[in-house]
Amino acid sequence: MDKKKAQSLPDIVTTLLPAKKKDVLELDELWSFVYCKDFKRWVWIALCRRTRQIVSFFIGDRSEQSCRRFWELIPPEYRKCRTFSDFWEAYAAVIDTGKHKMVGKESGETSHVERWNNTLRQRICRFVRKTLSFSKSDEMHELYLHLFVYNYNISLIK
Repeated sequence: MDKKKAQSLPDIVTTLLPAKKKDVLELDELWSFVYCKDFKRWVWIALCRRTRQIVSFFIGDRSEQSCRRFWELIPPEYRKCRTFSDFWEAYAAVIDTGKHKMVGKESGETSHVERWNNTLRQRICRFVRKTLSFSKSDEMHELYLHLFVYNYNISLIK
């Protein structure tokens, strides 16, 4: 990947369709690693159910602090939407909009973001759990994700 090209990509917010009142966000996190499996990275994802676009992402650990930084990266108009997440306690500590509900996978309320996680793992080898391909730096890990999300979101604009 051309590092300069990836770094010159606009923010993914520029790829988003405008939020609507009845929009729903599905929130989830997935495990990845940089260099070796001892250096875990958690990718936090917010997906708009109506547009299927990735509204925001953040790479960090699985802490409340990372969840807070992730929540702050979600555009303000989308933070007003109803949200669904799994039962990870960081969500309850951070999201206090009154429109957030924590649900199990069997509810189907986070099925789109769970499916998107599978798409990410299928299309970018460095996000596969058991692989010989991996990022050697946090910077490249984030750049590959940014490039993928940018192209993915652009492909959904009709």
